[in-house]
Amino acid sequence: MTPTTNFTHDPKRESWVAAANSPVCDFPLQNLPYGAFRGGGPNTPRLGVAIGDRVLDLCAAADAGLLPPEVSRPCREPSLNALLALGAPAWRTLRATLSTLLGADTCPSGASRERVAACLVPLAEATMLLPSQIGGYTDFYASIHHATRVGALFRPENPLLPNYKWVPIGYHGRTSSIVPSGTPVRRPHGQTRGGADDPVFGPCRQLDYELELGALVGPGNRQGERLAASDAAAQLFGVVLLNDWSARDLQAWEYQPLGPFLAKNFATSISPWVVTLEALAPFRVAPPPRPAGDPAPLPHLADAGDAAAGALDLQLEVCLQTERMRAAGGPPHRVSLGNFQSMYWTLAQLLTHHASNGCNLEPGDLLGSGTVSGPTADSAGCLLELTARGARPLALPNGESRAFLEDGDEVILRGWAERPGVRRIGLGECRGRILPSA
Repeated sequence: MTPTTNFTHDPKRESWVAAANSPVCDFPLQNLPYGAFRGGGPNTPRLGVAIGDRVLDLCAAADAGLLPPEVSRPCREPSLNALLALGAPAWRTLRATLSTLLGADTCPSGASRERVAACLVPLAEATMLLPSQIGGYTDFYASIHHATRVGALFRPENPLLPNYKWVPIGYHGRTSSIVPSGTPVRRPHGQTRGGADDPVFGPCRQLDYELELGALVGPGNRQGERLAASDAAAQLFGVVLLNDWSARDLQAWEYQPLGPFLAKNFATSISPWVVTLEALAPFRVAPPPRPAGDPAPLPHLADAGDAAAGALDLQLEVCLQTERMRAAGGPPHRVSLGNFQSMYWTLAQLLTHHASNGCNLEPGDLLGSGTVSGPTADSAGCLLELTARGARPLALPNGESRAFLEDGDEVILRGWAERPGVRRIGLGECRGRILPSA
């Protein structure tokens, strides 16, 4: 499916919500990301759309008769699931309506604007929640740079296993421990083993983050039915930042023969705002060409539209703020900066592969990309790579160093898309601070 643009992407258009017109604003008129929140009046969970420093309360907008009838009922729900189930035509209709209501050129001063303004809530008064009820969560391993570097730490002579270039590698994660940005993460306990000693049970000593992009599934498919690669893009609603926290010492002991378990299921953080793939249409690019000698994707994973524009030109940043930095009033320190377009497998291929055996995907399911790492050392998406499994600790500007995360450390993920002639849009932030083990 080749992405298309329309008046909602016009970089010249501005909003009558003044803060949305700042060139560094994450949420201009061209973005319009969705989330779930409470506060700013009624304390009940409800859906909203970010615009500048405000949230448009979709429940209030539906009650005021501002939304098309076909989307009004889903917009009164406390989570995105019902809207996701409607599919791409309804999503396009709602986006066009919101862009019209919030556009300075399409909603001039007067009674109409006053009705919309009455539905706005200050972003500072909103407590953000998980955007959807997530019934299924699958984490993939789609960055070949990450897979190669991590593989070299454990298998220097054979970093990539034979299946990597043929099939998107993934495993099922735990949905009950997915939390919204800002939720503290407690250091987990588990079994570890060093050398020939018997394993011991205790707090994780090698706690790590993983910079990922998460994608929310739309209508999905029935059990026993497959999804064509050409239809996969229309099945994906939007993306969030995702931090799949990892206990590396637990993982090293438990991951064979079935993969990680306690090393991963204690917490996964996601950003609260879902930036739609329609909003990201101007930033769709061709995936990087596969190196000479690499196999072409099997036919069920190949699509001409995806080959032409299946990657996303998204800048992804990791910052770290230690307890000492925070006490001194110092800013977070950038640890890495990469780009999502360097991934080996596209989001559409991940979804297509997931359903290729007839597995039923459902509205609100979450697909994690796996750690996003680029070809350079400073674009690695986790400390395991950046510090070579702790052998080369990361030097911080205040004199501290980190091999892995310590109690009090806060990890901040940020993402944005920008290019000449197109309005910059952001993904917001995904934050998490480490609490001591219980």
